[in-house]
Amino acid sequence: MKTLYLDCAAGISGDMTIGALLDLGLPLEVLQDGLDRLGLPPGSFRISLEKTSRLGITATHFVVDAPDQHHHRHYSDIKGLIAASGLTDAVKALSQKIFLRLAQAEAAVHGVPLDKVHFHEVGAIDSIVDIVGTVIGLDYLGVATVISSPLPFGSGWVDTAHGRLPVPAPATAELFKGLQVTPDSVPGEWVTPTGAAIVAALATACGPAPAMTMAAIGCGAGTKKCEQRPNLLRAFLGETAGDQEQILVMETHLDDMNPEILGFLMDRLFEAGALDVALAPLQMKKNRPGTRLTVIADRTRLDELARLVLTESTAIGVRYYPVERITLERSLESCSTSLGPVRVKRVRLPDGRSRVYPEFEECRRLAIERGMALLDVYRLVENEAAERP
Repeated sequence: MKTLYLDCAAGISGDMTIGALLDLGLPLEVLQDGLDRLGLPPGSFRISLEKTSRLGITATHFVVDAPDQHHHRHYSDIKGLIAASGLTDAVKALSQKIFLRLAQAEAAVHGVPLDKVHFHEVGAIDSIVDIVGTVIGLDYLGVATVISSPLPFGSGWVDTAHGRLPVPAPATAELFKGLQVTPDSVPGEWVTPTGAAIVAALATACGPAPAMTMAAIGCGAGTKKCEQRPNLLRAFLGETAGDQEQILVMETHLDDMNPEILGFLMDRLFEAGALDVALAPLQMKKNRPGTRLTVIADRTRLDELARLVLTESTAIGVRYYPVERITLERSLESCSTSLGPVRVKRVRLPDGRSRVYPEFEECRRLAIERGMALLDVYRLVENEAAERP
């Protein structure tokens, strides 16, 4: 699986990301053609690249020249612009995903509904170009998975349309939720809202570099000159064995709760997007029997799932921590069998072979309808589905 690892030791911004993708081989002409499909007014922007150096390291600096920018756009305006564009559906979907994360952060900071979010700097043409251009680059390079290093927290102050604000800027800080951040000894704003949104929306994990077969390295230069470290975003492109991502494990111990309610809580957690929920018996203080509730979830679901646990149980706290996992490529498909069509999960192994797992409810239904043993139905479906490529 083609994987892009973003080394954000010196931060990340939109222009640094595109610079790194250009350095990896994205042709400027392909980028220009894709951006032209946005339908922005003719002549409203020009893009260029220049080879530069940061503390002796060669890098690509991406430049957007948009002198007559309109700095104030609502989220709905940008959403409509992308939807009406001539971009591919895949590029549209990922671009919308990044802008949605930005809009959610701004809505939380300013306490307004999503449709009322008013972009300032991020509504400018150069920021729109940075976000959509990033997705065009990922699509061209065939990137399937994005993983990011921890992001530098930054310090000091930054001037914005709202005035002078502390670093990280409020929207950036909101986007940091669920991501790993690290203290930074170099003052300044090193992660922009656009850069944080790219990581928050696209990265499946935020942590160490994955095990991968390296193919290419691209360096995107930031605009700031810094003597303490090279102001670069390094992007490592390579192949990984499986789909690597970072998820959260949430836990709490319960010893004073009616066990009948635990089943209801489990159902609610699955409905809210938990990847898995488990209940395990344990012996707690004062020799009281208790239950460990474990929830596995995407990091974006933390707030909603924690609220459910604290509302629907007697827990007064929830522990959570990030973990890495590698998953195999899988698909849900319908297979024709001698018992009729049956849905199965097909899992692709690293060596190219596949395994088939029949869906329980389908097999249960067939066992009842045909008067067969459930185990016999499982075996028949497995054998017949496995014979298909």
